[in-house]
Amino acid sequence: MTETAPYRIHGETGEWEVVIGLEVHAQVTSNAKLFSGAATAFGAEPNTQVSLVDAAMPGMLPVINGECVKQAVRTGLALDAKINRWSRFDRKNYFYADLPQGYQISQFQHPIVGEGEIHIDLGEGRAKTVGLERIHLEQDAGKSMHDQSPRFSYVDLNRSGVALMEIVSRPDMRSPEEAGAYVKKLRSILRYVGSCDGNMEEGSMRADVNVSVRKPGDLFGTRCEIKNVNSVRFVQAAIEYEAQRQVKIIEGGGTIMQETRLFDPGRMETRSLRSKEDAHDYRYFPDPDLLPLEFDDAFIEARRAELP
Repeated sequence: MTETAPYRIHGETGEWEVVIGLEVHAQVTSNAKLFSGAATAFGAEPNTQVSLVDAAMPGMLPVINGECVKQAVRTGLALDAKINRWSRFDRKNYFYADLPQGYQISQFQHPIVGEGEIHIDLGEGRAKTVGLERIHLEQDAGKSMHDQSPRFSYVDLNRSGVALMEIVSRPDMRSPEEAGAYVKKLRSILRYVGSCDGNMEEGSMRADVNVSVRKPGDLFGTRCEIKNVNSVRFVQAAIEYEAQRQVKIIEGGGTIMQETRLFDPGRMETRSLRSKEDAHDYRYFPDPDLLPLEFDDAFIEARRAELP
């Protein structure tokens, strides 16, 4: 197999290399949410699949869904990743209308799955290995709807508490083509294992795309994160636009600000959403309502035996 042909942005001062990392949020295939027994079917009427836990009613305590844990372990094994025998849930604190608890239950320092890798085929005998940094379990937020009324925004909590696997790659990709191939390969693995249906058009799999540019051989540049991109084509288009935007700013004497951006599929461009937060902004701390997850060899091997 041959090496991938280098993809370059041609600017006024020469060639630029694009550096790409992806954080894929994959909805776990399960009949119930991560910490409640509420249903997870797509397309239900708003706020009809919400338990007292999902709505953050006072006194309600989370209870872990064991099937979601098993699905995450199966996924890690399918990706040849390290299964961490001890992991822990943390509270990620931020305020938003569709997050009724005022925090998201996630995993910060001790994720359920560690490093792995994905081999992607780029055609014409070209291939590449993309490293995986981690997979962690977390609960999804609800959905804010801004198109129902000219005066009000509405909140649908059906999605609140649904189990997600956040699959974080290393910044190993260097072209929109590689990023597209990575998403396709990851989606096919998740579907084959049965841990996520991969239906990006329904929002059950979506990607946060991290993009930076640099002169070949230089240190990494400042990255921008493009949130919730929901198709392979849009992932590639977002990377192309964002890389060109950053090159123009740098060559014009400007500085790239670390920020979160959105992709507008109508205009096929990215636009600023907010300044990018760092981990300390979320004030992570261990969730006192949940015990750590501890696995023995028998549990892990049982999940391996369940793989197709």
